[in-house]
Amino acid sequence: MSNKDVSVVLAHGAWADGSSWARVIAALDAEGINAVAAPLPLTSLADDVAALNRTLDRVEGPVVLAGHAYAGAVIAGTRSPRVKGLVYIAALAPDEGETVADVFYRLPPHPFAPKLAPDANGLIWLPESAFASAFAQGARSEDLAVLAAVQRPISPACITVPVGRPRWKDVPSWFLVAEDDRMIAPETQRSMAARMQATVRSHAVDHTPIVTAPKLVTDIIREAIHGVTEH
Repeated sequence: MSNKDVSVVLAHGAWADGSSWARVIAALDAEGINAVAAPLPLTSLADDVAALNRTLDRVEGPVVLAGHAYAGAVIAGTRSPRVKGLVYIAALAPDEGETVADVFYRLPPHPFAPKLAPDANGLIWLPESAFASAFAQGARSEDLAVLAAVQRPISPACITVPVGRPRWKDVPSWFLVAEDDRMIAPETQRSMAARMQATVRSHAVDHTPIVTAPKLVTDIIREAIHGVTEH
């Protein structure tokens, strides 16, 4: 099995959509690697896992799954036997019986982290100012404008439901720790990665390196592809 036999399925986090992976998709495509972004509704964790499974049905052969932020919980929820490895990009990795909120709020928030609460429709939006102050403080102004414009709200049902046995207990995982993350504490990322026994790569990047440091993200995905093909 070669690198080009493996497809990559990308899962976006809260307050984002598949376009957040654009630069990573372009880099993988340039290497002849098939990459597809799963459109997650962010309506409940079960809905998001179902949407991910529908995307997996559309690709052939072995798969490396990559999840950003909240989507770490989503990629760990699929049971597809074709998933051979998981890549966590500044992502959340609750263990069985934990909720996403349990790990997200484990440590006190960064001083610049936004205060989050559901709106009148029961959905949580990211304040527009938070894209520049906490979500992607390393991004260019044009990227911040797009991130804010395309954001998808997340339902509390995504983050308050205990997860089942996470897939990272059964397949190898890789974890990019974002040391300058203002949304998910780097210490929390390191502890989750250690618990998972993931291969860890730490970089001085913000919460959204899929936008601000796509080469580093592509590098770790490529490393995961290589790892699963060697197996």
